Amino acid sequence: MKVTVIGCSGSFAGPTSPASSYLVQADDADGRTWNLLLDLGSGALGPLQQHIDLPDLSAVALSHLHPDHCADVCGLYVTRKYHPTATYAGRLPVWGPRDAADRIALAYHGLGEEGMGAEFDFRGLADGVSFDVGPMTVTPFRVNHPVEAYGFRVEAGGVVVAYTGDTDSTPALTPLLAGADLALVDCAFVDGRDETRDIHLTGSRAALAAVGAGGVKRFVLTHLPAWNDPDVCRAQAAAIWPGEVEVATAGTAYDL
Repeated sequence: MKVTVIGCSGSFAGPTSPASSYLVQADDADGRTWNLLLDLGSGALGPLQQHIDLPDLSAVALSHLHPDHCADVCGLYVTRKYHPTATYAGRLPVWGPRDAADRIALAYHGLGEEGMGAEFDFRGLADGVSFDVGPMTVTPFRVNHPVEAYGFRVEAGGVVVAYTGDTDSTPALTPLLAGADLALVDCAFVDGRDETRDIHLTGSRAALAAVGAGGVKRFVLTHLPAWNDPDVCRAQAAAIWPGEVEVATAGTAYDL
């Protein structure tokens, strides 16, 4: 698999990165490349086009319905409905929390009763219920956030990518992260500054989750808002994580 960070800024698009979006790619036995997008947050649709032609998207999985994770689905809808020359092979599968179709349609003023259903095939997520995107098996895990939210475990060819989405500590992180070749872990909060619980992880809580899961090979902090100091987040995680602590940056690609 290959994972490309399209956007990793937490809560809103920052000066150096769009909000959350990760492109996961894998080839099947016939050599076809399947393109799965995990989240499409505010500002991400633009740079996504540097890495893929939009008609080549295979599926989108939305971790939850806060705008920093799904706002640019509205722009994707425009490209599919109004592009004068592009050809699309049917409706694009979009997995998301319940009511995703209705809630995203509310963000696009003036849609008719059909909503976005002519362009997107909205499908509901369920905790622990896997689905396939070509050679990739995706398992959503319900995580600890104020709204219905999921992390995604993506497996193909013996390689595992884990993406927590937005979460605080929860037992669900153990099966989500266990043995991951690449773990993209929320770090929107900072120890000693953000005391509210059940919203986001800090660097130390992210590291505790990865250590507790066991077998994580590459540990990457992501979803840092622009006001977070990456060095502070890295240091708080490094006090617990035994290896290198990486911080995601937009445009970085991981070949796994």
